[in-house]
Amino acid sequence: MRIGSFRMTLDRLGELAKRVIATLVEPEVAGVVVTHGTDTLEETAMFLDLFVERGRPVVLTGAQRAADSLSSDGSRNLRDAIIVAATTALAGRGVLITFDGSVFPARGTHKLDSIAATAFGSASTGQIGWVHADAFRAAQPASMPPALPIEAFNPSRARVDIVPCYPDADGTALVALVDAGARGLVLEGLGSGNANPELCDAVAEATSQGIVVVTASRVQGGPVFPIYADGGGADLVKAGAVPMRSIRPSHARILLASLLGVHGDSATVHRTLPRYIA
Repeated sequence: MRIGSFRMTLDRLGELAKRVIATLVEPEVAGVVVTHGTDTLEETAMFLDLFVERGRPVVLTGAQRAADSLSSDGSRNLRDAIIVAATTALAGRGVLITFDGSVFPARGTHKLDSIAATAFGSASTGQIGWVHADAFRAAQPASMPPALPIEAFNPSRARVDIVPCYPDADGTALVALVDAGARGLVLEGLGSGNANPELCDAVAEATSQGIVVVTASRVQGGPVFPIYADGGGADLVKAGAVPMRSIRPSHARILLASLLGVHGDSATVHRTLPRYIA
């Protein structure tokens, strides 16, 4: 695909996953590198991480500066990504993001700066290693859940929307999204995953209709903990919402849409979610 990454859709994500999976079947392939625009690289990495088997490495990279710029970073990032994809020790580690010499897991990694070369990072999980002196240097281990079957993924049953929380927010947007056909909702909560009584009531009504609601946080680092009542995270859990721990809102949406697209019914999604929540 030769499109701006701001034009990625679930349909295109599905096609890309199929292409990556088909390429990894070839015995001579050591790994796969996907070059990608930085706007939605994090969503694509999360999607591939859910559907591609944990075998040979799959690495995403891109560039912050144009190829004809004095300080272009694309060639270096591509070279690093190829080194990482050819590193046999990374087999089974899931999809990775390589940028500016650092290597991150797909889950928990986000674009942190709109123009700087050090574009990506993870406040929650940190990097798993670096590319230095023509080799990958490990920083930490990781375990991964099983891959989802891409042939079962149906985007038409995977509408998931993000509902922001802020002072004076009520249930208007949430109810409108449910009425528009959302089958899942990500509540972008405050602090450790809090809202207010009005939003809690709207969540309770949505979950009673079979809508899967999960809570993430607008805060860049740290997990979601259901601590507070009076409209806080503890009340959201009572209303049927599932805390997403360290998974940020954009990744929570991809995870929930992927599970709904594969399993279809909310009961199965609720049973499956815990194995994907770190």
